[in-house]
Amino acid sequence: MTATPEYRVGIVGAGYIASWHADAIRATPGLRLAAVCDPAAEAAAGLAASYGIAAFDDLQVMIDAGVCDAVHILTPPHLHRDLALQCLRAGLHVLVEKPAALSVAELREMAEGAAQAGKVLGVCHNFLALPSFRRLQALRDGGGLGLVSGVQVNWSLPLPPLRSGPYGIWLMRDTRNLLLELGPHPFSLATELLGPIEVDHVALGQWIDIPGGGRRPQSWRILARAGDVDLTIALSLVETFDDRSVTVRGSSGMARLDYAADTLVVSRENTSELVLNPLRKELAQAGQHLREGVVNALRQAGSLNQKSPYGLSFRGTVAGFYGGIRKNSPDPRFTPEKAMLAMQGIEHALAALPPLPPVPAVPAGQPAPRVMVIGGTGFIGRNLTRRLVEKGHDVRVLSRGRSGPFADIADRVELVGASLQDEEGLARAMQGIDCVFNLARSHDHSWESALKNDVGTALRIARAAQAAGVGRLVYTGTIASYDMSDPAQVITEDTPFGDLERRNLYARSKAECERQLLAHRAQGGVPLVIARPGIVVGDGGPLQHWGIGRWHGAGAVRLWGSGRNILPFVLADDASDGLIAMMERPEAVDQSFNLTGQPLLTGRDYFDAIHRRLGAKLRVTSSNLTLLWAADQVKQGLKRYALRRKDAHGPILADWKSRGHLSRFDNARARNLLGWQPEADRENFLRRAIDEAHLFM
Repeated sequence: MTATPEYRVGIVGAGYIASWHADAIRATPGLRLAAVCDPAAEAAAGLAASYGIAAFDDLQVMIDAGVCDAVHILTPPHLHRDLALQCLRAGLHVLVEKPAALSVAELREMAEGAAQAGKVLGVCHNFLALPSFRRLQALRDGGGLGLVSGVQVNWSLPLPPLRSGPYGIWLMRDTRNLLLELGPHPFSLATELLGPIEVDHVALGQWIDIPGGGRRPQSWRILARAGDVDLTIALSLVETFDDRSVTVRGSSGMARLDYAADTLVVSRENTSELVLNPLRKELAQAGQHLREGVVNALRQAGSLNQKSPYGLSFRGTVAGFYGGIRKNSPDPRFTPEKAMLAMQGIEHALAALPPLPPVPAVPAGQPAPRVMVIGGTGFIGRNLTRRLVEKGHDVRVLSRGRSGPFADIADRVELVGASLQDEEGLARAMQGIDCVFNLARSHDHSWESALKNDVGTALRIARAAQAAGVGRLVYTGTIASYDMSDPAQVITEDTPFGDLERRNLYARSKAECERQLLAHRAQGGVPLVIARPGIVVGDGGPLQHWGIGRWHGAGAVRLWGSGRNILPFVLADDASDGLIAMMERPEAVDQSFNLTGQPLLTGRDYFDAIHRRLGAKLRVTSSNLTLLWAADQVKQGLKRYALRRKDAHGPILADWKSRGHLSRFDNARARNLLGWQPEADRENFLRRAIDEAHLFM
């Protein structure tokens, strides 16, 4: 009996979606996750360390190493075509994330490349693999809904980059990119059900101004048809209740698929009389909701949440794609031909767009920066950069791309590219700079990767600054490094962090960065100032701030603790002013400063004010931090023993209690040494933190 061949799979692109693909690959029999490649070496190394695989920062090097039989391409969409063709020509099967390309023409070119290479090209329209969607197809095909007359596909999900960035990513560069990125999900579901689509009308609304000039729509209403069936596709990207659904209306019934939750509920008429008729209808739907909820709960509990609806969609896609390769009969759901149908509908919608707002003119002029901001495209970094410009400074911002949220002040802000792994390149980028603000942070999954990517990067930046003759380095740590579990404690800059070994990775990593930077300074390194901002709020910041609580969509938050203790809120403008004072004041060198605002609000005060001032009432509940810690210990134990995750060790109880910010902060040092004056008037604070913050729109 011939053994089933094992496919060694590589991942190209180490962003957010990569872990979903990696987990699906590892869960699929006959596949082995072999390597990851990303031009950002630190990102590739971090993901590789999490899965114990090889890391590359050059695709051709990975291909030449011969470690892969297939690759998943998960890069920004404008890179998909060239990377896919490169891999196909090298003899690799290719699965491409949506959108697989930017046009039908590009997709056709990729399909031809696959045919010439004798390899399989697949497109990851992952929601097509959900069990509930297959049930919906069977219901429709079997006539269970009668004659179908209308379909509505909703994609209602907040899009954080519209309100809090990052703004330089491909998604945000053009209005059309929003539909190219988000459209493949609803369009692929619609074309799989109905076939080719003709678009009649497109309306845009709920516009939002983005930093740097320009506007983007947050709602798309697309009216279309497929034969005699009316089709509506609606996208809503504001802070809204999650509604990712497909509703199919027929002569005999109506089905609603929630493809975010993997549930299907059907409404039909019955033959009962009068009062019993609506009662039976509602009871039937209640029974279906109960069944769907129980099935999903048992599935997720039995798999230790490895089979969440989203995770299950990737598992189904990966299994279908490689199953098709083995059978020499590609799964029709994921073929380029099916992707072309969806892309054709998207192209029709783009062609029907109403006139878009003009792109603002970029001011002429060449910046002469003496200040550099690393991490300048994040929330605090953007605010800091703009506050520096307001105070008369030209700024150099380290950025992976050549575009960012500063087009309106391009005569004062210079974007430069340099890898955080390239110390010599960083030193070159710092030439002529007097002060460097380091607001960078990495997103790591293990202490080893944090030491390499977060701590190692902080030290590289410090050494590069010293080599470039920079006069001052301002490093941004976090108040999360403190043990904030004691309500009787008042924290100052002299308060020790305490035992960090069993703290959460972010708090521990940032504290270790501080320790090693101080050691570097003690050995004659660059003059150093350390800032630790509190819970930063204000225009450009997210509604769903995880420093306050655990969020469940845009409408519900579970506070860390009771929510009745004062939280260390600080306005973004005030945090930036404190950072700038650290650059300007000679006495700031070799000091650390906790940038926490005046004690004004509890967590409940904050959400009560949102309700009162904006009319948006969120569901806000308290939590018992001790019970959350106990639940986490059980979860980590299951990961360690059931899933064989040797790195699974939950934080200590004090760490969980610290999330509640139970201790008070004293900001006297920043006020006295820096002349810092954070907003002290409660009404002004609420106006700037809530009224002017664009939290929902």
